[in-house]
Amino acid sequence: MNEPEQSAGTRDGTEGSRILVVDDEPNIVEVVAMALRFQGFEVDTAASGREAIAAVTRFKPHLMVLDVMLPDIEGFEVAGRLGAQRAGVPIIFLTARDSTEDKVRGLSGGGDDYMTKPFSLEELVARIRTILRRTGQAAAESGRLTFADLELDEESHEVIRGGERIELTATEFRLLRYLMLNPRRVMTRAQLLDHVWDYDFGGDGRVLETYVSYLRKKLDAHGPSLIRTVRGVGYGLQAPRD
Repeated sequence: MNEPEQSAGTRDGTEGSRILVVDDEPNIVEVVAMALRFQGFEVDTAASGREAIAAVTRFKPHLMVLDVMLPDIEGFEVAGRLGAQRAGVPIIFLTARDSTEDKVRGLSGGGDDYMTKPFSLEELVARIRTILRRTGQAAAESGRLTFADLELDEESHEVIRGGERIELTATEFRLLRYLMLNPRRVMTRAQLLDHVWDYDFGGDGRVLETYVSYLRKKLDAHGPSLIRTVRGVGYGLQAPRD
């Protein structure tokens, strides 16, 4: 499984969508979750059917990648229970079963798509984006992001902290938006350069450091520091300490 590359053309409003990955094989969960997070999705995971059902209530995913062969409850039954609960979560079944009968059962039993193992991460991401757009899940949010006392409105391009409006440049806004789409996670320099500027700076991270400094100064003027620096890795948002 190769990690999919993200280009400017894939920024279609699906970024920040919550994806639940359900599989009892830790290596598959780790690789899929890492690839999805790299693409700007918020990800939670589960290793069993019961964990998946509980996670739907807690995490409220926009889409679920669901393995069929789980240790406790078969994936098809998980989908059936969620349908009975009217959870309304789009599902991509992920399984080693490739018979026509299984595919028909999955697609007619609440699934929106069906992929067999081994699979391409790039194709999985593309199918996730397609389903999110088709079901309207990508646009289901209000366009307002919040973290601690910080608010960002994607439609009005307003940023407010502690009731005070903060004036940001277009680049500062994109940088803050990407950090807020991935709260409490350290984003690498490569990820930030790719998502904020849409192209490669040839490994020169000085422009990123400059804009992080600008953004930090503006945010810190209205409260405790929110941007965390991890030397040699990147940056992320962290809640202020009491």
